[in-house]
Amino acid sequence: MTSPRLVADAGPLIALAATGRLDLLRQVSVVVAIPEAVAEELCLGSGLPGATRLAAAVGPQGWIRVLTAPPPRQDWAPGLGAGEAEAILLADALNLPLLADDLRARRAAAARTLACIGTGRVLIEARRRGHLDRVAPVLDELESVGYRLSAPLRTRILELADEG
Repeated sequence: MTSPRLVADAGPLIALAATGRLDLLRQVSVVVAIPEAVAEELCLGSGLPGATRLAAAVGPQGWIRVLTAPPPRQDWAPGLGAGEAEAILLADALNLPLLADDLRARRAAAARTLACIGTGRVLIEARRRGHLDRVAPVLDELESVGYRLSAPLRTRILELADEG
């Protein structure tokens, strides 16, 4: 059984699944770990956009593995949701990068000296590996399902993808 290569928070998974682009993450990472709180946030049986794709990926034969995060030693992450906090703790325990887009989660991960990537980095890597022709249309799709992206960040992602 292949070991996870990164730990994910719910936001990037939901955004990629809602646009039908969850496969890009699989092609870039192969196996992803999520803590139990993130699994709950994915609302796998809800019928929400992308929930069916996520449920298949998290299922018994799936490539997203639900693992138990270690308990926090103290209230170390005020302002973070349960999924974000558990994802950081799990990434720290497994010594894996964290996939998160939320700025507070990224700052908390950085405070623990964890490597952190965002959805934009997944798209850039997918393009570099030949799984995606262009990043810009995918960013448009993400924005159409409510994924928030600042203009400077969008410009930077496109520059890094050689589309800027």
